[in-house]
Amino acid sequence: MLRVLQIGRTGQVATEFALAAGKAGMALTVLSRPELDLEDPDAVRRVISAHEFDVLVNCAAYTAVDQAETDQDTAQRVNADSVEAMGAAAAEQGAAIIHLSTDYVFDGAAERAYLETDATAPLGVYGRTKLDGERRLARVAPRHVIVRTAWVYASHGKNFVKTMLRIGRERDVLTIVDDQHGSPTSAADIASALVVIAAKVADVPQGAPDFGVFHFCGGGQTTWRGFADEIFAQARDWPYPTPEVRPINTEDFPTPAKRPANSVLDTTLIQSVFGIEIRPWQQSLADVMSEFKKEQA
Repeated sequence: MLRVLQIGRTGQVATEFALAAGKAGMALTVLSRPELDLEDPDAVRRVISAHEFDVLVNCAAYTAVDQAETDQDTAQRVNADSVEAMGAAAAEQGAAIIHLSTDYVFDGAAERAYLETDATAPLGVYGRTKLDGERRLARVAPRHVIVRTAWVYASHGKNFVKTMLRIGRERDVLTIVDDQHGSPTSAADIASALVVIAAKVADVPQGAPDFGVFHFCGGGQTTWRGFADEIFAQARDWPYPTPEVRPINTEDFPTPAKRPANSVLDTTLIQSVFGIEIRPWQQSLADVMSEFKKEQA
């Protein structure tokens, strides 16, 4: 039985991965607070080293993008220092490590989907700390898989879908950014991909093509406004009014941290190496919306 050590318990992907790993018959151990403090890299390495595992899956991160602009030290410890500690602990055991990263390592200036080999240029603290974590992990843990993803949502946690459904009940008109492009990605889809990857890399030797950086996101692309339109289209038969969604530009909705204008990631590599299916983002959204609808009944 594959022994998997999961870091993070309550996040969107962490919640879904625990469910998916259980269904796959993996022997799963989950570490999170209070037993694991990601702001203490030395403790992270010590605690992880006390466990035996075949694959470590890191689903935890400092994800408060705007807050990171004024809380750089915490973001650095969680997203970079502790990630390096995880990698070192995994390498000591000869285990593989799978780590989630982000589209925010790019500046969004490309006019096509980003490849894994494209130059990185983060716009803010969050992206810089995540990129630093990628690089440091790669240095200490040769058997690493870094999975960059984007625009994550689920039926739980804090995300765009839940926000739209909440404020859509409160307002007749919503103004949503329409000049940032990306691929909405279901946390459940990410978790399913991670299960496939974990099963494959557990016994793969160092230097195999299964290790390195990969991109995973929902199939197709849209804007935040387009995402909102689809959410409300799928909720049209729900027992409350559908708001009007009006487009605005990024400059009309200023935030402390800059967002990449293009977050679309090319998923060709992860499909070819791991045989992972990329579902249309609208299809994955429908699954999550059905979960929300059950809550309305």
